[in-house]
Amino acid sequence: MDLDAPHSMGTTIIGVTYNGGVVLGADSRTSTGMYVANRASDKITQLTDNVYLCRSGSAADSQIVSDYVRHFLHQHTIQLGQPSTVKVAANLIRLFSYNNKDMLQTGLIVGGWDKYEGGKIYGVPLGGTILDLPFTIGGSGSSYLYGFFDQAWKEGMTQSEAEQLVVKAVSLAIARDGASGGVVRTVTVSSFSL
Repeated sequence: MDLDAPHSMGTTIIGVTYNGGVVLGADSRTSTGMYVANRASDKITQLTDNVYLCRSGSAADSQIVSDYVRHFLHQHTIQLGQPSTVKVAANLIRLFSYNNKDMLQTGLIVGGWDKYEGGKIYGVPLGGTILDLPFTIGGSGSSYLYGFFDQAWKEGMTQSEAEQLVVKAVSLAIARDGASGGVVRTVTVSSFSL
């Protein structure tokens, strides 16, 4: 057995906007190659009361990014006396990911709601770029979902439609992607949830 051989770290993460907020979803399997290290992990991390992060790639890398960004957002909130915006959180993640792009193996989705822009989703893939999108998918399961999202996603969805779309999409990825599995976890963030 070659312990230095590259291994896949699979997952499925999704962020979708709807009229009034965002829905984030992820599977719960943490794997390293063919070995399932944890079948019930939580890949959606709360950064602030109004901002969440979906993590894919190296669990250690994504956890350290989320820990650092949570700390900086807490300091930011204390200094300004008001909650951080989703854009500020996404830019901190982008900055951290870009400055450490040679060492980090993680793709992230930032989603949340703030009083300035409402529900927002940002993708921060490997390398640390930032993408402002109405929906985004990531992880190894995402390759099975692009055609599905082209057909199923629409502008102006209700909260219920967005939640159903996220659950169905993660379920479809779990059925096709051997590295995604477990249960479907979701978080809905809107002005009503704060």
